[in-house]
Amino acid sequence: MTAAAPPTDVRPLAELVGAEEKVPLVTDGYARYVNLDLAASAPALASVADRVSEFLPSYSSVHRGAGYASMVSTAAYEAARVTIGAFVGAREADVVQVVRNTTDAFNLLATAVPATPERQDVVHLDLEHHANLLPWATRGRVVAAADTLVGTLAALEAELARTPAALLTVTGASNVTGEILPLAELAALAHAHGARIAVDGAQLVPHRRTDLAALDLDYLAFSGHKLYAPYGAGVLIGRRDWLEAAPPYLAGGGAVRQVTLEATTWAPTPARHEAGTPNVVGAVALAAACEAIAALPDGALEAHEAVLLDRLSAGLGAIDGVRLLRLWHGEVPAVGLVSFAVDGYSAEVVAHYLSAEHGIGVRDGRFCAHPLLERLNGGRTAVRASLGLGSSGEDVDRLVAAISSLVTTGPLWTYGTDGLPSPDPRPLPPWIASDSQPLRACQA
Repeated sequence: MTAAAPPTDVRPLAELVGAEEKVPLVTDGYARYVNLDLAASAPALASVADRVSEFLPSYSSVHRGAGYASMVSTAAYEAARVTIGAFVGAREADVVQVVRNTTDAFNLLATAVPATPERQDVVHLDLEHHANLLPWATRGRVVAAADTLVGTLAALEAELARTPAALLTVTGASNVTGEILPLAELAALAHAHGARIAVDGAQLVPHRRTDLAALDLDYLAFSGHKLYAPYGAGVLIGRRDWLEAAPPYLAGGGAVRQVTLEATTWAPTPARHEAGTPNVVGAVALAAACEAIAALPDGALEAHEAVLLDRLSAGLGAIDGVRLLRLWHGEVPAVGLVSFAVDGYSAEVVAHYLSAEHGIGVRDGRFCAHPLLERLNGGRTAVRASLGLGSSGEDVDRLVAAISSLVTTGPLWTYGTDGLPSPDPRPLPPWIASDSQPLRACQA
């Protein structure tokens, strides 16, 4: 008896801005845009865009303005801090530091990790995104992930035991494979060896409810542009003492208590690291996204994504010549993304083919994780399809059908060595170029 096919009517879990956007095809006509590039940047939730529109009439300066709009903006900014912290289970004493994105968060944290004669180094895995790799270049100790999760945890423990470290910093979910690391176990491991733990939550937080206190994490960073709030804000959340003792991330107004020509008295956190006019709109948007996701029924996000991820993995895995990239096949759960390679085609050609002939957006490249792509794909680029709240069963089916058609019959168009369609007659939107300049002219 054959198993029942998965339902074809898996619908989006939430409304995203641009969900019904039509895009031009090189083969003439238009198609509904299928956005499977959410792991890079996700469109705004409709509710987030509505909140921003609601807030904008009151936008003003924060913290020192006496006008009513300024007081409203200050209240909105500080309330956003509370909402974001609550969304990820921040402890009462933790600080919610508003930054630009996850990269910004780790660069800030890198200035704050103390170095003592006993504990100077930061330990991390080789699978990290560059945001959690490059800031540790001068004091990082790299542990190569093993072929199994058990082996990887053993390697980390051996490194922490060999020489004490100040910090263990890891991704919550790989942006290449989607695989989720066991954070509670890693936190216990770090603390057992006297180190703190920081987590890159950029790919984890949009897909799984994450509780900083319950997992016993010391620091968590994530980005609004991956959490359906693409308005330029992210956060670093965690223990206050290191950030309180660190030099100000930027020197400027708002980060000070008193300035003379001879000396400066710096403000405590979070103001200490938020010099200049903060991104109030971004913070309000990020808080609205947290509210919207928190309001989903328990387990709804995970269940929605699991059905689509299974369908995507099975569909691509059944196509001859398509190879899925994973570190620990089946050992750990994964968030909704799949990276893959197609025999006979560069990742650039595959991605542009999907866009130009099928109206499907994916990512191609090494995903700011070059060492991991070296391990998984010999340093070659790959294709990544990523799912989220706005994804549907139809989206998955269109991608699988398009890849199947590529493997079976090849592309209908011609593509250059750079992967770009040649020619590319698709026009830019008129609000960018009133003369409908071809898209390729902007990609040269």
